[in-house]
Amino acid sequence: MKDKIVTLADKLIRVKGFNAFSYKDIADPLSVKNAAVHYHFPSKADLGMAVITEEMQRFQHSVQQWRQLPEDEQLDRLVDVFRKHCYAGNVCLMGSLAPDYETLTPPMQEKINEMAEAIVEWVTACLEQGRKHKRFHFKGAAGDRALLVISNLQSSLLLARVMGPEAFDRIGRQLLEDLRS
Repeated sequence: MKDKIVTLADKLIRVKGFNAFSYKDIADPLSVKNAAVHYHFPSKADLGMAVITEEMQRFQHSVQQWRQLPEDEQLDRLVDVFRKHCYAGNVCLMGSLAPDYETLTPPMQEKINEMAEAIVEWVTACLEQGRKHKRFHFKGAAGDRALLVISNLQSSLLLARVMGPEAFDRIGRQLLEDLRS
């Protein structure tokens, strides 16, 4: 039951936003009472922390699977993760939590910061190594480029909600092409 709650909360955060859903939005589809959700997650912040932790575990697992690939293929895989979210009607978790950031508890804010830092650190290392191996070509610091890559991927999911998934595909394709040329 706990895993089902976290999975549904993750979907609700990505579609509606953290502050836009209640435990009733979780309890009803799972055919349980609100008290069952509270049993596993006494506060909504506890649930939010569990969702972020689960996302970070998925990210770390993916990174481990990708590490033997050339850096350009690793970045392709990251774009594919965002593409899957796009076609599922989701935005990225960090992008969905950012608008609510100031209303979240300090421990949740800290967890979001940890997630952001881990993702930026990985993309930075991927870009640095890819440039070293002549797979990527870009001006400036890899850390600055990583911020551009991540912000482009996040915003492309939002734009795709308005303009359709083709917008994401165009942005993702151009982003990767610019790094390779």
